[in-house]
Amino acid sequence: MTPAYLAGLDLSGRRVVVVGGGAVAQRRVPPLLAAGAEVIVIAPEVTPTLDGLAGDGLISRRLRPYRPGDLDGAWYALALTADPQVNAAVVAEATQRRVFCVRADRADQGSATTPASGAVGPVQVAVLGGADPGRAVAVRDGIVDALQQNRFDTSPRRPQPSAGSVIPGVAIVGGGPGDPELITVRGRRLLSMAEVVIADRLAPQQLLAEVGPRVEVIDAAKLPRGRAMAQEAINATMVDRALAGRFVVRLKGGDPFVFGRGSEEVDACVAAGVPVTVVPGVTSALAVPALAGIPLTQRGLAHEAVIVSGHLAPDDPSCLVDWPALARLRGTLLILMGIEQLPAIVAALQAHGRAASTPVAIVQDGSLPGQRTVRAPLERIVAEAAEQGVRAPAVIVVGAVAAMGG
Repeated sequence: MTPAYLAGLDLSGRRVVVVGGGAVAQRRVPPLLAAGAEVIVIAPEVTPTLDGLAGDGLISRRLRPYRPGDLDGAWYALALTADPQVNAAVVAEATQRRVFCVRADRADQGSATTPASGAVGPVQVAVLGGADPGRAVAVRDGIVDALQQNRFDTSPRRPQPSAGSVIPGVAIVGGGPGDPELITVRGRRLLSMAEVVIADRLAPQQLLAEVGPRVEVIDAAKLPRGRAMAQEAINATMVDRALAGRFVVRLKGGDPFVFGRGSEEVDACVAAGVPVTVVPGVTSALAVPALAGIPLTQRGLAHEAVIVSGHLAPDDPSCLVDWPALARLRGTLLILMGIEQLPAIVAALQAHGRAASTPVAIVQDGSLPGQRTVRAPLERIVAEAAEQGVRAPAVIVVGAVAAMGG
């Protein structure tokens, strides 16, 4: 086999066409987005996470089979379907157009190969293993681990837990607010050992590109008013894989126990006799305001901070939040999952005494490249959010501190 020539592609603002909408595409798209590419996904159907990225306007989606001409304007292409004939056709068009193309099912038939990649700060690592992708992953993990620990050992061995530290069964891992570097050291280490990864949509998607090629990745995305994998199905899948002797990492956004249903998943494992451990994560309720320069508490300004879920309207019979009591508080109110119910929440706060002039900040896509903050007084925040096209995921901060960090 002729050795590949390694190069770093500048894809910022350049079109990349991904043909296929399954688990492989889900793992390949986030790194492309992180590189600033204009991503178009072409497939009759896509995973819920890709569906969510399209709904958020981060990728373009064409829900139909591939057809000749789809690579028009592309700088790079990926043939990631389960149909060898379709993949071959994509490669043929790419060759005719002189566009480099990755072919997932027959890497040797494409003109480019996706390396096992990782990053530590500004340093990026990419490894090709020839016909052995598992070896490439092992070498990549060894290098990344060495960089993280300020040492350098390129021994091609996949990180292994020390004696007595093996955690069989399931690890429920909080992935943090979205930036892959904000997962804990332990969380990333366990992810590198996973044989099955069950990932939420808000988990750091770039980390999925780092897992080994033989790791089963299951999309457990829940889209607002859209597709979702039922919690019961997630629990059953997690337990089933663990009972089959495979090490499962349940990768979640934020912290598993902050509106993350982590305790339900622990209960499911315990009931089935599956060993389970919890790895806390950095919750977006704390991290996202901080990244926007907004402190939750401030001497002489706010001596309390309360975190609530805003996924239900204040007048919904199922709502457990005491909105009248929250309106009387003087400190900081942090609302997660509240964008859809923002008008009703603002009305309830004002009706029960929160001043119309109270500063409000909405931080969207916290920790991600597209992070932005929208600010307005309580009485105008609904109109401002609508005008600015604010969408989930976002953290809403209500209180005097929301005026800070601007």
